[in-house]
Amino acid sequence: MKDTVFISDLHLMPERPQTMELFVKFVDEVASDADVLYILGDFLEVWWGDDDPATAYTEVFNSIITLSKNTDVYLMHGNRDFMIGEDLAKRCNFQIIDDPYKIKIQDKDALLMHGDTLCTDDIEYQNFRKMVRSEEWQQQFLSKSLEERFQIAKAIREKSQQSNKDKDEYIMDVNQEETFNTFVSNDVDLIIHGHTHRPAVHRESKNNHELTRIVLGDWHDSGSYLRINDASDYELQIYK
Repeated sequence: MKDTVFISDLHLMPERPQTMELFVKFVDEVASDADVLYILGDFLEVWWGDDDPATAYTEVFNSIITLSKNTDVYLMHGNRDFMIGEDLAKRCNFQIIDDPYKIKIQDKDALLMHGDTLCTDDIEYQNFRKMVRSEEWQQQFLSKSLEERFQIAKAIREKSQQSNKDKDEYIMDVNQEETFNTFVSNDVDLIIHGHTHRPAVHRESKNNHELTRIVLGDWHDSGSYLRINDASDYELQIYK
């Protein structure tokens, strides 16, 4: 297979310039040597529409544009940056992919996900997700001014952070039954996702099948990535 790098949950924002600088450095030192880069959601902490000039992200976006000259870049929506659209994709020369998204890894079918749809115990979030992913809600949101959208996005983010503080830990992790059903319904033995900020490689045997679920780490304290090629094993890497 092609030399492929996977990242997720960078949550880039101007208020965390050190993380944006780390990503630009990562692109130059790690991603630029890969054939493919998959960003599995929550690349940005918040995004309120492609008509935003977003000058604070200029260096980040330029690094992707430069990377894309030799590396294919694919981006999946997360629960924070689901308003990233085709205009930004064209501007930065990456391709938006569906969630879930099936690919071949070492001649095996694998499923890429952001991971939030596996967290079915968090009913409040799943209802919110259904609402904001609807075409009607997004059209109404984009009809507002940038300043209005900024305030709405800020309020949603603050409410989410407060709500998560009051939830039990298991609610914000994947539901095991939903996860197993996802393996079965998609006929895969490998799932790679982010979202939970609980990096690990989970292996278990079910019905004579060896199932592997790789959870990518977030970028709050340091960078986290997975690199896979024909010779590699599944091992999460830390980047500083």
